[in-house]
Amino acid sequence: MPAMLTYTIRRLLGMIPTLLLISVVCFAVIQLQPGSFLDQYREDPRVTAEALQAMTRQLGLDQPVWLQYLNWIKGIVLHGDFGYSFANSRPVSSLIWERLGWTVFLAVLTLLVSWVVAVPLGIYTALHRHRKRSAALNFLGYLSLATPDFLVALLLIALVLAMGGTNVGGLFSPDMIDAPWSVARVLDLLAHLWIPMIAIGLEGVAGLMRQMRASMLDVLTQDFIRTARAKGATGQRVLWGHAVRNAVNPLISLAGLSLPSLISGTIIASIVLNLPTIGPYLYDALLNKDQFVAMTLLMFSALLLLIGNLLSDLALAWADPRVRFE
Repeated sequence: MPAMLTYTIRRLLGMIPTLLLISVVCFAVIQLQPGSFLDQYREDPRVTAEALQAMTRQLGLDQPVWLQYLNWIKGIVLHGDFGYSFANSRPVSSLIWERLGWTVFLAVLTLLVSWVVAVPLGIYTALHRHRKRSAALNFLGYLSLATPDFLVALLLIALVLAMGGTNVGGLFSPDMIDAPWSVARVLDLLAHLWIPMIAIGLEGVAGLMRQMRASMLDVLTQDFIRTARAKGATGQRVLWGHAVRNAVNPLISLAGLSLPSLISGTIIASIVLNLPTIGPYLYDALLNKDQFVAMTLLMFSALLLLIGNLLSDLALAWADPRVRFE
């Protein structure tokens, strides 16, 4: 435990300069984007030059680029202020916090369900690789990998509408969006949740299943598996105590990469399904050149990647005794 705690603290401290460097890169990339948020007003004949100059000063866009960056970082460090959303006329922090909970909820739930479904399927297809059911599952896996998530979302919406359904977008029915939490609201959430779960998680299930299958096939040919069988270990002991335990390690290492992809990689599906996540905000911010919203969301994705990698490393050390923190 002391070694684990020291390792965790060292990794957390190492995130600070990494995030600082990422913030510089994000700010530079956003600044390289041609034009600015005020371009839409420059093309409007009703906006005078004086009004345009006043808006430029009010938004702080008349300052040098380096000063804009320093003010942004200073606000984050000292006050937790991520800037001001030009398009929404609101602080970025209030804009993101109202959707952050649902974003993390959908991301974590999709990741857990993907693992629960994909790992057993990967084990089955590896153990029965010459059977027709395994071939059919592998074909479905290839098909799922080749199908975009937004297309799956559209097909599910068409299916529900063809079966007589009406409320297929979002996570709640219109009368339950602002209702207090109750049993009825939870049931309404569960009735809407299966569509985004399938649309967002189908590709992840297929990818994890393929990785688990390949890892199992590799582990089953290792010497320690033959040694365990030669010593008289039972089939279940060899399978779960040796093969699966070692085959799942690569998946644990890659689990940290899944969190940011579930947020930034499902933007179109979130727009199609009208999900209350921060992905559509990133899309709108890039279109509207709302620089502080875009930079904050990119930083948030980078933070999720760093945290996900740390958690996956800790989980790998817990699952594999050969991994040490020293």
